[in-house]
Amino acid sequence: MTEASRSRRPGRLLAAVAVLCAVPMALHAWVPNTGVNAGSLFQTLLPWTGLGVPLLLVLAAVRRSRAAAVAVLAPAVVWGTLFGGVLTDKRSGGGGLTVVSHNVNEGNTDPAGTARALVGAGADVLALEELSDASAFVYTRELTTAYPHHAVIGGVGIWSRYPLADVRAVPIMPWTRALRATARTPDGPVALYAVHLASVRVSAAGFTTGRRNEAARELAAALRAEPAPRVVVLGDFNGTYLDGALAPVTSQLRSAQREAGDGLGFTWPAAFPVVRIDDVLVRGMTPRAAWTLPATGSDHLPVAATLGR
Repeated sequence: MTEASRSRRPGRLLAAVAVLCAVPMALHAWVPNTGVNAGSLFQTLLPWTGLGVPLLLVLAAVRRSRAAAVAVLAPAVVWGTLFGGVLTDKRSGGGGLTVVSHNVNEGNTDPAGTARALVGAGADVLALEELSDASAFVYTRELTTAYPHHAVIGGVGIWSRYPLADVRAVPIMPWTRALRATARTPDGPVALYAVHLASVRVSAAGFTTGRRNEAARELAAALRAEPAPRVVVLGDFNGTYLDGALAPVTSQLRSAQREAGDGLGFTWPAAFPVVRIDDVLVRGMTPRAAWTLPATGSDHLPVAATLGR
C-alpha cells in the first residue's frame, strides 16, 4: 500500500461513518421496536443525533479530507429535514384559547407555589398531571379564584375559566390517568383531554414501554370515537411526538409546538431538559403559538399553547 493510499484511509472511514449516521436518522421510523424497544429509544433521542455533524466536520477538517467533508452533508441534510423547521420561530398572533399542561410531580414540595406560577401564565385552561389527593386539594384551593370550574379524577385534573360539561374518566389504564371534559368557550365547545401515559424505564433489559404503549392504544381508541370537531389533548405522554409507538395517538393529532413553537421545546428533566415528553396536541384547531414556561417545583416544565378556530 502506498503512502498516499494510507493517508486517504482515515478520510474514507470518516465518510463511511457519516453515511452510516445518516441512514438510521433517515429511516428512524423503521428502526425495529422488538426486544429492547430500540426504535422508541432512538426516536426519543433523535434530536441529539445532530451533535454528530459538527464532530464529524471537525474530524474531516483535521484529516483534510474533502470526501469526508462532503459525506457529512448527508446527516446534516437529514437532520435539517427532520428538525430544521422546528428550530425557527413560528409563533404568531391571534387565537382565542390559551392552554397550559403541567406534570406537577407528586413529590413536589411546593404545590401552592406551583399553582401561583401557573395562574400567572394567564391561560384559560390548565391540565395538571400526577396529582395526589393532598396536592389536588391544594391546587383546587389556590386555583379556584382564577379558575372557577374544575374536574379532578384520579391523578389528573382540568381547571377552566369556562364551564365544564360531560366530564368523565378515560379508561387507558387500570387506575385513572386520563379524563375528558367539554369546555364551553365563547367560541364554542372544545373537547379537552388531560392525559398521563404510563412511565417508561431504561434498564439492562432495554427501554421498557409496554404499559405506556398499551395506554396510548386505549387513548387512541377514545380519540377515534370522539365526536367533537375541536379536540385538545394535554399531558405527559412519556414519549416524544416522533416516537412511532405513540403513532396511534399522534397520527390523529397535530403538535402545537411543532407547528407554532420556537425551538425543540424540551420539557424534562426541568433542571436540564433533554426531551419533550409533555405536549399540547390538537384536532380541528389551529396552533398560533406554543412555548414552555419557567420551572416550578416539579421535575417537568409546563407547556403552553394559544389556539385558534
